[in-house]
Parts: sequence; structure tokens; C-alpha cells
Amino acid sequence: MLGKEGGDKGIAIRTTLKTPERVLRAVERVAVFTQHRCITTWLSRLVKYGTRPVFTQADHAYAVRKGVELHEEIAVIIREASQFKQFAIIDEENLGITKEERDVLDRVNGLMAPFEAEYAVNRIVFDNAHERTQVAQAIIKVMLIVGPVTHILEKFARGIGKVFAASADDVMSEAAELMALRGSGFSWRELAQRSKILIPVFILATYGAFNVERLIEKGLLHAAGAVFGLSAVALSLTTAIQSIRLYQHSVTELLAEGKLIFDAKTSKNKGRAIFWEAVRQDFTNPARLGLFLGALFSPLAAMMVFALLPNLVHNGWVLALLGTTETLVAGITIYLAGFINERMFRKKIEESIQRFPARS
Repeated sequence: MLGKEGGDKGIAIRTTLKTPERVLRAVERVAVFTQHRCITTWLSRLVKYGTRPVFTQADHAYAVRKGVELHEEIAVIIREASQFKQFAIIDEENLGITKEERDVLDRVNGLMAPFEAEYAVNRIVFDNAHERTQVAQAIIKVMLIVGPVTHILEKFARGIGKVFAASADDVMSEAAELMALRGSGFSWRELAQRSKILIPVFILATYGAFNVERLIEKGLLHAAGAVFGLSAVALSLTTAIQSIRLYQHSVTELLAEGKLIFDAKTSKNKGRAIFWEAVRQDFTNPARLGLFLGALFSPLAAMMVFALLPNLVHNGWVLALLGTTETLVAGITIYLAGFINERMFRKKIEESIQRFPARS
């Protein structure tokens, strides 16, 4: 508590729990109009150090034609980001804040500035991924439909239900990914090029799902589970690889235009640096990271269930659940990402306050 002659007062933290739409729109405009749809390559430096992203006169002219003033968008991000975490004095008796107390507040806010900037960057990146998160939640809700449909198909046409369960979530995930990338600024022409690989992969995955029942009849339950799990995530894994390639192209263009500069050490292996920057851009989004981790885990989960609980291999609800493993893992990842980020920030705050000199 603060104050004696000014009454009892406490210190609280005002936290922005959701990035304002105006900030998200500004981030999207700067990314799409000037940074080849990348965010992680410039946002952190802007918020933490005030380093503005590089954009050309051509970028500026194009934005103006779209009715956007880039300098204004940058100003919005800088101004609003400083308000994501702010300490405030609670004047319980409404007696007013003294100059001394205001000075203490300014010192605390100054001490916390680096952590506040870190929180702001993470909050903006998380909320920028909100569209994909909403789609993931929608897919989980659709599972309520997938379950009974799969169960009915398995009852009257055993094997067909497995094909439906393996394909439904994967197709919806691919549709969600396409819309998310479209929202990030990629053109339909760029996205259409993905079909050259996705269509053959989908055909192969469907063929694999059709053979699951045959493997079960032969008693090859481990193999049946692995094939079912792979069939359920084939499009997602292919999409993840293609998305990274799209961002690799974007990072390469940023380097060529001088909008991104690697240090001397990183430049020694530029190809690897470009790849990892693309991965960071793609998987900084916890929804994308969760979908990828879920896609890797899905075959293992299906294999374990098929082998250990063979009496459930024809249960439509179980098949629907296994088919949406990647979505469930994505949801858990999204929750944990926000929770861990908030806990880490609080820990840093507590450690810094302990080092803050007490008032005599």
C-alpha cells in the first residue's frame, strides 16, 4: 500500500486482454502492403525498440491508393502497444494522487517497460491468430455432427465410416488454412498452386482410409491405426510444409528489398536462416503450431487405440475423436500458450518488484 497523509492506496495492473481491432487492422495493413505478409520480422522490433519497418515509396504509393497512410498505421501500433500493461494507483478513499506517488508509479512503469513490450508483442501475435483459432473451435463443434454420421456409416456400411472420419476433419482443416492464408494476404492464384500437390495427397489419403478395414480384418491393428491416423492428417501435414514454403518466399523477398537484414553470423548460412525465419513466422501462431503438433501425434494416438482397444475400432464417436486429434491438440496449445505467456509475465513482474527499492 502507498500513502499515509494521502490515505491508503494500492497498485494495480491494467491489462489489455484482447488487442483492439484498430491495432490488428494496422498490423495487417503494414504486413500485407509492405512486408510480404510477414509479421514476426518487424513487429517485435517496432514495439520493443521503436524500430520502424522499412517500406519503399512504391509500398507507400500502393497503400495510399488503397486509402491507407502507413505512417499513421505505425503510430497506432506504437501508441496502443504501450497501453497493454500499465500500473495504476488505486485511490480507495478518493483523496487524490500526490506527486510523490505519481513519481513512484512512473518509476514502476519505466522499470516494467521491457516486460510490457514483450507482453504486447505476444498479445498482438496471439490475437492476430484469432481467425484461425475461431476456425479450430468451429471444427471441434462440427465434430458433434461428424460423430453420429460416422457411427451410422460404420453400422450400415462398415469401413465407409472410417473414410468419412479420416477425411472430414482434414478437409475442414485445409479449408480453414486456405482462408487463413487468404486473410494474411496471399492471392487465390498463389493458393491455387497448392492443389497440384494437395489433390494427389487427398486421393492417396482416401485410398489409405479405404484399406483400414482390410488391415483390421487381417489382425494388423497397429498398421490399421497408423494408416487411419495418417489419412486423417495427410492434408494438414502437406499444408504445413507448403505454408512454410510460402513464407520462405516472402522472407527471401524481404531480404532482396533490404527490409530484413541478417547479422554476419546468420548470413553465413542464409538458406537455413530463411527457413527458420519462415518457420517462426508460421508457428508463432499457436493455432498453427498446435495443428502441426496434433498432425504429428494423430497417427500414434490412432495406432495405440486400435491396438489396445480393438473393440472400439468400429465406434463412430471414437473414430471421429481420433480424426480430430490435431484440432484438439491445437485447442490445448492455444490455451497453454496464453496461460504460459501470462504466468511468465507475472513472474517477471514479481521478481522486478522484489528488486524495487522500498520507500522509507
